[in-house]
Amino acid sequence: MDAISYVIAGSEATGGAGIQADLRTFAQLGVYGVGTITCIVSFDPKADWGHRFVPVDAQVIADQIEAATTAHAPEVVKIGMLGTPETISTVAERLRSRPWRHVVVDPVLICKGQEPGAALDTDNALRDEILPLATVVTPNLFEAATLAGVDTLETEDDLADAARRIAALGPQVVVVKGGVGLAGDDAVDVVFDGRETSVLRTPKIGDERVSGAGCVFAAAVTAELTKGADVVDAVRTAKQFTHDGIVGRIGSNAPFDAVWPRPGR
Repeated sequence: MDAISYVIAGSEATGGAGIQADLRTFAQLGVYGVGTITCIVSFDPKADWGHRFVPVDAQVIADQIEAATTAHAPEVVKIGMLGTPETISTVAERLRSRPWRHVVVDPVLICKGQEPGAALDTDNALRDEILPLATVVTPNLFEAATLAGVDTLETEDDLADAARRIAALGPQVVVVKGGVGLAGDDAVDVVFDGRETSVLRTPKIGDERVSGAGCVFAAAVTAELTKGADVVDAVRTAKQFTHDGIVGRIGSNAPFDAVWPRPGR
């Protein structure tokens, strides 16, 4: 059986994040990528590169999932940006309709371009309908604080506490990513597997956020799980892969660089 990694996520037109980054990561890590698009995000260069957000019709999403899972029968799926409560319900229903070896959730909570009330509804729907289905969830500092119900995360102990709180919502493994937001010279991630807590470190590469880092990290976890790695090993590989991608980042006319792992960089 060929190694098939499946992603359900938004399209990001500059290529640095979203399903474009996911499929590129799958290919770089040696798995065949299949994708379903949930929404279209295009930054607006005439408005300070703000988000323009267009959801895909729920029936169109359901049709894509039907085609992808019938043609390939994937066992591992990554969930990225969903964007609306209707989309979340559609995806959750389809996820529950068949068995999965692993479900990896990159919990994109706030979709810029939405009204605040709609964003809150989306957050609640994601928490209630998607997180209980997750094998692995990979929140950044903001997402972890929101999911854990705390104001801020400032220390490794804070990350560990947030991971335990999020695990209580249903995911089997929680990876809280400190990134550049946590003080110190290292990018620190805390992994809680339901029993034990592990701390992973790599040196920070500057203090600027790089577009697509979260997408690439979760996609790399997905690819490694597809190939049969256990969860913690998959997370370790994904962290190093993302670190290498930040080192090899690609620039553009946009005011942000994008993750791009390149051999020899």
